Amino acid sequence: MTADASHHVVIVGAGFGGLEAARNLAGAPVRITVVDRRNHHLFQPLLYQVATASLPTSEIAWPARSLLRRYPNVTTLLGSVVGVDTSARKVLIEGEPPLAFDSLILATGARHSYFGHDEWEPYAPGLKTLEDATKIRRRVLSAFEQAEWETDEARRAELLTFVIIGAGPTGVELAGTIAELAHDTLRADFRNFDTRSARVVLVEAGPRILAGFTEDLSAYADRALTRLGVEVRTGHAVSRCTEDGIELGGTFLPAKTILWAAGVAASPAAEWLGAPADRAGRVMAKPDLTAPGHPDIFVVGDTAHVVSADGKPVPGVAPAAKQEGRYVAGVIKARLKGEAAPPPFAYSNAGNLATIGKRAAIVDFGWIKLKGRIAWWAWGIAHIFFLIGLRNRLAVALNWLWIYTSGHRSARLITQGQTKGGETGLPR
Repeated sequence: MTADASHHVVIVGAGFGGLEAARNLAGAPVRITVVDRRNHHLFQPLLYQVATASLPTSEIAWPARSLLRRYPNVTTLLGSVVGVDTSARKVLIEGEPPLAFDSLILATGARHSYFGHDEWEPYAPGLKTLEDATKIRRRVLSAFEQAEWETDEARRAELLTFVIIGAGPTGVELAGTIAELAHDTLRADFRNFDTRSARVVLVEAGPRILAGFTEDLSAYADRALTRLGVEVRTGHAVSRCTEDGIELGGTFLPAKTILWAAGVAASPAAEWLGAPADRAGRVMAKPDLTAPGHPDIFVVGDTAHVVSADGKPVPGVAPAAKQEGRYVAGVIKARLKGEAAPPPFAYSNAGNLATIGKRAAIVDFGWIKLKGRIAWWAWGIAHIFFLIGLRNRLAVALNWLWIYTSGHRSARLITQGQTKGGETGLPR
């Protein structure tokens, strides 16, 4: 590589990994182009709080251009990447001319995986984007609105049954917050029924919830959810999903609101490169995070399957993506200077965190484990720390303090149409 600004680095994706790479390359003698199909960076760990009416969208998402505007060698483009021409070293963008690159960083994230049942998606939306979050919020709040009209008790029970499939952190956080919404926040808002009659059912095919945590923390989370009124059902996979409910263990459970938190699949990046991939479609990255056979193409975040020093895959979490983006920037800068390559990527585990409602959480930092209220405060501080900008940190902190003390959630807005039925998301 020649150490001059003619070297063009293309970064696909403005998530945690892509932004971290761009920022760490901003002072290097390169031109950087960041391409994303959305114009904003999203703080995904708090996306469920938008879906459950705790936070507005503006507090967890920021325009990508504004985040990168102070770096004169960074250009931000809105576009949908559809492939990579590896021989011509070009990124293919839908409806736009291809982008030539000298180095390419693929930080393309993940999408929902329905394990071969993509036909379930219309009935059980997942949670990966702001659009997903507002759709789920609309479905959840609309269920209560429709129940206020309903006079048939069986029909009302279906409307007030919320099923969350998948008991990882997202599923647990959704279940706990929806339960609090029904049992606390909305209790005084409706006249024709008691919102506390709502059922929240958390379904997990494995033997326990939060399988990524230790058994004692998982057991605590199970008990905490039960105290909130959540029905936890483990050891059974969903075999059928329709607009009227799910089939679980040979029994049909009627429910009008079904949410998917059971699995993710990587973007098609491995297909674009013709690179080997794991079962989730993530590129089997080399120790320097390059794609096999493509020394100038890097993969980070949910795009990459990376093995840590203990032989376990690096988790698909924000701290890991940021570390990988920072590492890749270091590799590129070393190459530009003609220096020796950095040692293989080594993940520094930042710990596992999950919240269960507004007053309980579990935290596993390895050297210390926390649960209950103290863990909730630790979880909150950690998330506020990673938010971008003082204004957002203050806004989220004040929002959480208000919810913690009063139980009220101010973001209870049904948007994108408010007529009864049809495309608004009101259950039929």
